[in-house]
Amino acid sequence: MKILVTGGAGYIGSHVLKQLLESNRHEIVVVDNLCKGSMKAIDALKSVGEFEFIKENLENLPVIEEIFKRGKFDAIIHFAAFIEVAESVKNPIKYYLNNTANAINLIALCQKYGVKNFIFSSTAATYGEPENGKVTEESPQAPINPYGKSKLMVEWILKDTAAANKDFKFGILRYFNVAGASSDGLIGQNYPNATHLIKIATQTITGKRDKMYIFGDDYDTKDGTCIRDYIHVEDLASAHLAVLEYLQTNDSNVFNVGYGTGFSVKEVISEAKKVSGVDFAVEIAPRREGDPACLISNASKIRFQTTWVPCHEDLDEIIQSALNWEKKN
Repeated sequence: MKILVTGGAGYIGSHVLKQLLESNRHEIVVVDNLCKGSMKAIDALKSVGEFEFIKENLENLPVIEEIFKRGKFDAIIHFAAFIEVAESVKNPIKYYLNNTANAINLIALCQKYGVKNFIFSSTAATYGEPENGKVTEESPQAPINPYGKSKLMVEWILKDTAAANKDFKFGILRYFNVAGASSDGLIGQNYPNATHLIKIATQTITGKRDKMYIFGDDYDTKDGTCIRDYIHVEDLASAHLAVLEYLQTNDSNVFNVGYGTGFSVKEVISEAKKVSGVDFAVEIAPRREGDPACLISNASKIRFQTTWVPCHEDLDEIIQSALNWEKKN
């Protein structure tokens, strides 16, 4: 297949790109403006396989349309988005323009140039604050922050577009909390000013931060801190390849991608201290706006309906891979 990957220099996008290159089956074009992505990842992946990299903003529609016109793509895997919940609360327009408007333009170009498969990087944030903390793909979607809303809008648009065009299929992947780095140490999380818990913990372990914060310890959970479902980035990446394969013989579908196990912030920090042997400094800070108390996946659907088999379903392994990357870089 000929595949366009938007945001392929980013954290998750680069790990998916790596696995696509390792499969040695596809012709790949990557578009990224590097505002959050890393040229370091792109350069590293040139050792894995051949692909075309184009540094461009998705807002530059004439150039993006030209890429579609000459590309004759079979599929697009769309990552390019802003992901910080707290920032989305403070600056919602930024998120609706980049996450929603740019995706609409890409979907429109798919219609114009006959791109039949669209893999969309969505989020568990579309579920908002679920009643029992655990969600299936059929659970109500009621996002409590603009980040989640910006992604849910794209889901609606994909569903409406597929209903209107029988030749167009989508695979929506709702991510839970992604962490870790590639097992071979080639790529990892270069995201500037990261807000991810495990990333921040490993930065504190390695002395890049003096201390880290727990944002709220008064939630209605077992220890007062938020509970999340953490997934290794390589398992998340392989889910994209499994869903792309699934779409070749099946209709459009939506999949949660997680392990179905919840860990509190305090539990993750305790595990990071155990794995590293470092008793780093942690302080309690006020809650961040837009954070739900508990969000855990029921991700049985992707396991049963696709070929996806997770290989790194272990919190210690996730933390260790993230720590190895942080030490190396």
